[in-house]
Amino acid sequence: MSPAVCTALLYAGGVWQDFVLPRSLAIFQSIFRFPVSEPLVTFHTRRPSTTVLVRGVPVGSGHPVVVQSMTNTDTADAAGTADQVAALFEAGSQKVRITVNNDEAAQAVPEIRQRLDDRGLDVPLIGDFHYNGHLLLTKYPACADALDKYRINPGNTGTKHRDTNFTTIVQAAIDHGKPVRIGVNWGSLDQMLLTDMMDANARSAEPREAKDVYMDAMLESALRSAALAEEVGLPHDRIIVSAKISVVQDLVECYRRLAKRCDYPLHLGLTEAGMGNKGVIASTAALSILLSEGIGDTIRVSLTPKPNGDRREEVFVAQQILQSLGLRSFAPQVTACPGCGRTTSTFFQHMAEDIQGYLREQMPVWRETRPGVVDMKVAVMGCVVNGPGESKHANIGISLPGTFEEPKAPVYVDGKLFTTLKGDNIVPEFLDILEKYVTTTYA
Repeated sequence: MSPAVCTALLYAGGVWQDFVLPRSLAIFQSIFRFPVSEPLVTFHTRRPSTTVLVRGVPVGSGHPVVVQSMTNTDTADAAGTADQVAALFEAGSQKVRITVNNDEAAQAVPEIRQRLDDRGLDVPLIGDFHYNGHLLLTKYPACADALDKYRINPGNTGTKHRDTNFTTIVQAAIDHGKPVRIGVNWGSLDQMLLTDMMDANARSAEPREAKDVYMDAMLESALRSAALAEEVGLPHDRIIVSAKISVVQDLVECYRRLAKRCDYPLHLGLTEAGMGNKGVIASTAALSILLSEGIGDTIRVSLTPKPNGDRREEVFVAQQILQSLGLRSFAPQVTACPGCGRTTSTFFQHMAEDIQGYLREQMPVWRETRPGVVDMKVAVMGCVVNGPGESKHANIGISLPGTFEEPKAPVYVDGKLFTTLKGDNIVPEFLDILEKYVTTTYA
């Protein structure tokens, strides 16, 4: 194993954070014949940015990275949209975006806001505008006032009257005291700007690759639009910028360039990430690289849900990315082994799933009443190989018996053996111990 691989694995396992001891270093140095002094994976400090307030939620380098999401309901269905906004907010989305694409949607926005207020949900509501935002925000001032931020795509504000339409939206933001996100997307890039830049590149003595010009066009679209918004009168600290691409490597490169050229807060997201594992893994890969480099102030994971799937999944994935990187804590973490021939029973898998579900259900209450519980670690292990050791590293853990092992399950609390469970009631008994631990530890 190479030094780079060993060091990265040590760091990824959390060794560098808390557990490296002189004796450990000596052992690794003697085994692998290289000096172990510091992690090769280094988290950079946050890129400095301004702070933008979105209904009281601060977005910027001086504050934790914000999780946001977007509904997929028909916005004209005010009741259905309010229900989904509430579900996303209660799952942990700190801002929720809704499509405002026609008259019916614009007319429904004030009702959606009122329904959320009636529930006591102070969730920032973001309006997503394409093609006709200048018309809707002018025609429906109650919609413009009820929203907490406007998302503007410069590539979809028109061609002949592009700048006029764009400035109309910006003026609405100024009049109603709202921030904006200037969100460029490579699937809807300003074609006039792109054509001009491609033509200029073709005339150059040393033309660059088309992809580089395309990426520069995205940055120019975002930054020129931001400059135009400020010229119209929108304050510098009411602008957030994004430049989304659906290819991981290109997204990383684009944001690295963008981060060097402005101090606006940056909204990160891999656009059209896709379904299932592909969407989760691609988004995690892209966002983790950028966040580890200190780039990014708010994130959204754009997953394609299954038909009638749970829209909250994108919130849970975004939270897990931040928590896995050690940037934020949202909920207790459950460690569980993957299973092997020693764990032919699926009991421990079901138990881990039950405990994860239980923790998720309790978090809305615990978040308000149990400060610090988000940092709790729970282990549910399937056999004696790593079970006791992993359980000792957790705040509370259980090591279930594997195949042919004695039918007992030791429970560890804060690194010490607390009790041993047996019989058919292991799950409820363990949950009872867990609940009592939370009550006494996070009072």
